[in-house]
Amino acid sequence: MEETKSTKHVIAANHMATTEFDNDFLNKIKIEAHDATEELCKIAKLTKGSLLVIGCSSSEVAGEKIGTFSSPDVAQALFEGITSVTNPLGIRLAAQCCEHLNRAIIVDGALHSYDDLVNVVPQPKAGGSFATCAYHSFTSPIALEHIKADAGIDIGGTLIGMHLKPVAVPVRLGIRTIGCANITAARTRPKFIGGIRAAYDENLL
Repeated sequence: MEETKSTKHVIAANHMATTEFDNDFLNKIKIEAHDATEELCKIAKLTKGSLLVIGCSSSEVAGEKIGTFSSPDVAQALFEGITSVTNPLGIRLAAQCCEHLNRAIIVDGALHSYDDLVNVVPQPKAGGSFATCAYHSFTSPIALEHIKADAGIDIGGTLIGMHLKPVAVPVRLGIRTIGCANITAARTRPKFIGGIRAAYDENLL
């Protein structure tokens, strides 16, 4: 077995991680996911019914190249950390699948109205471990081709911009990494209209 920089012991097979993760590492990334989500929700002023999109490479979190080391254990820890924030606030969570599924979105159909329904069940190597975890955790999981989220967190360079409302505004969080993965966050705001004579609602900036 090979020890990697994310303090775990792993065997890579078929780009999947067969893991004996250090519990300290899993607890650490769970807390980091919680803290990043909590901070973004506050900055973005998300409220009940707001939609938060998460793109996540469990491979990158584990210190490996995106798409090469998918880990359900890592995904579960991150999902628990994120939903410990979103669930009490009534914020709807959307999990972005990987490129193999054209970055489709997994949401809980019980909480979401939808027009762009697609037929797919994510798997760790065709959708990603995080989207797979979300699918099996939601009450009525469905896959959508497109959404327009109010805010988002990209964990490991998964590219979530296609699922954010215009206009996206970068958010620099206090936490810059989750595990070994860099994270990028964004909120959105309504478009400004009317030109130089217009007045604007500062609460919507």
